[in-house]
Amino acid sequence: MRFIGALIFWIVIAIIAYFVVAFTGAYQVGADVPHWNVTRHAIGFLREHTIERRVADIKPPPLDDPAMVKLGAEHYSEMCTGCHLAPGMGHSELRDGLYPKPPNLTRFAPNPAEAFWIIKHGLKMTAMPAWGATHDDHKIWAMVAYLQKQPRMSATEYQSLTANASGMEGHGAVPASAASVPASAATAAAPASASSTH
Repeated sequence: MRFIGALIFWIVIAIIAYFVVAFTGAYQVGADVPHWNVTRHAIGFLREHTIERRVADIKPPPLDDPAMVKLGAEHYSEMCTGCHLAPGMGHSELRDGLYPKPPNLTRFAPNPAEAFWIIKHGLKMTAMPAWGATHDDHKIWAMVAYLQKQPRMSATEYQSLTANASGMEGHGAVPASAASVPASAATAAAPASASSTH
């Protein structure tokens, strides 16, 4: 009985603390102010373990088909380069203003099952959208296939793969001005896995 009483007491304290923080504005919600360490660790722990559970039964298809990689590159150029960069891009204005900083996917190949789940479902508390609302599984797996090749790809190879992307909906392939920025100028180190941030 004491345990239940103590539990109720701490729940009430937590609720009061939440409303005190909310009403006083003590917690900064601006994207230009980092999370408190405890908040960052809590969100990271939740995200990592949730993704780990969700991807346990996902079996990636073969990802080496060149046509699939090309399709994935075209979709990636339309939707992803502003946040995750592309071969030959060192930064983007959109990426520079995001918090948490999206992983630089030119530097590492993410776990295929994790990448599929994240692309399809998005991530709350980041700017990562749920592309499954507008893209079927085949197109999402194509993007995953492309991501496995991207870290070893030159800017010229990328531009060749995405030459027809401007015919798709959206903003087209990476503009020449963006592609000319040296990749060595990239501002963020790659995380250990695709699930670390959006």
